[in-house]
Amino acid sequence: MRILYLHQYFVPPQAPGGPRSYEFARRLIAHGHQVCVISSPAFFPTNYQFTSLITQTEVAGTPMVIIRVPYSNSMSFAERIHAFLQFAFLASWEAMRHPADVVFATSTPLTIAIPAILAKLWQRIPLVFEVRDLWPELPIAVGALRNPVAKALAEALEWLAYHASVHVIALSPGIAEGVMRRGMPATSITVIPNACDVELFDVPLSQGQVIRRRLPGLAENQPLVVYTGTFGVINGVDYLVDVAVTMRTIASDVRFLLVGSGAKKDMLISKAQAGGVLNENLWIWDPVPRTEMPNLLAAATVATSLFVPLRPMWNNSANKFFDALAAGKPVAINYGGWQAELLTDSGAGIVLPPNDPVLAAETLSSFVHDPQRLQQAAAAARTLAYTRFHRDMLASKLEASLCQAAERR
Repeated sequence: MRILYLHQYFVPPQAPGGPRSYEFARRLIAHGHQVCVISSPAFFPTNYQFTSLITQTEVAGTPMVIIRVPYSNSMSFAERIHAFLQFAFLASWEAMRHPADVVFATSTPLTIAIPAILAKLWQRIPLVFEVRDLWPELPIAVGALRNPVAKALAEALEWLAYHASVHVIALSPGIAEGVMRRGMPATSITVIPNACDVELFDVPLSQGQVIRRRLPGLAENQPLVVYTGTFGVINGVDYLVDVAVTMRTIASDVRFLLVGSGAKKDMLISKAQAGGVLNENLWIWDPVPRTEMPNLLAAATVATSLFVPLRPMWNNSANKFFDALAAGKPVAINYGGWQAELLTDSGAGIVLPPNDPVLAAETLSSFVHDPQRLQQAAAAARTLAYTRFHRDMLASKLEASLCQAAERR
């Protein structure tokens, strides 16, 4: 097939962030398909320089069209909307002029549906739409989208994106249910969550020592709780600061490492300083390249995935959750939904109370000080990584969906 792959925020392999599009694209190419990705350089490392508005290039073996539209997690909601619309406008022209047998568009943002639908109509090819988060449900829930007209337009675009597609890929069961609520039949939806890159993350525990040596006074087997990812509004990473403050009186040996960036980073640092935990039992580091993430997770006793207490966040499919499984690490989360059920049923981790840092600290302390339970959870995590969320397995599932769609041309 010739696959036109639309993703505004493609992440190259050496950069921090989610590699889903790159990993799927390279596997599709390896299987003989022609793939062209249309994206922006927003999450590219600084060694990539794109001086033209539109650049046709190749990134890590993946043919790409790069549209130079700036974006960062520190932007205001209005600035993000402007970036979404600007990219959608420029990408529409590029999507119509690159011949393909199927167009595959992945959100967020939801506005990626605009060039996807135009490519579908202009080239008379089927569209497969991937839903990473339920928009506009999520921005409405967090209070970012309040204008009634904007809400109506977003809901209309959401409906159009689904119903213009011959198939929808949902990243979680809850997202699939949200798509069905908008009138799509279950037979037109396939759940393909984020995946485990076991070849990258399944490394010897000894590789974590290079990270542990950077934390002053941390003993070889001392409990270390790690968070990696965005410090954004919806992530609620300050939850771990509250837990760390309480943990000093419950179990003074437990340490916390937060690695990432985002709009709330300065707030996190200030809160940790005010709580007396910064550089005491909690450290905050800048993001590291994905190639360094295996060492980081190898150093962890427990890896975490966090969100503010909003039910729509239960549908998430965060990369950090699956990276932890791939590394064979127990996972601690503070939300309900399908991941909470998965951890409970498999024994691969624990669910912490979202609004009670004292109980959370007690629960976490009990967990990290139980060697047998940790060993069993680590084994369960690795089993999930290999048997349910292996990247190759899920990439094959996506390939089958795209092939079936292309046959309907």
